[in-house]
Amino acid sequence: MTKTQARLIEGGIIGLCVLAILMIFQGFSLALFSVGCVMVVVGALAFNLIPFAREGVPFRALFKVVLIVLVILIIAAMLGIGTSFLYVAYLESLR
Repeated sequence: MTKTQARLIEGGIIGLCVLAILMIFQGFSLALFSVGCVMVVVGALAFNLIPFAREGVPFRALFKVVLIVLVILIIAAMLGIGTSFLYVAYLESLR
């Protein structure tokens, strides 16, 4: 990727994070707060791309990092959901 493309990607990710924080701390709309919370998670995951957003790094490497981050997110979500089901089963066994 070129230097301009790398700066656009980096600026977009940082802009997304700043916008998410602003949406969370605004005091007018609960819907904007909810969207901001989702955007914070997306921005935090996207922030892993910053080291790869530099001149000379091919888009293929950037795409590879995106896939790795998504796989980690899916695994973490599955572990959290699985743990909650196990906890419910444990609580039911106490009755």
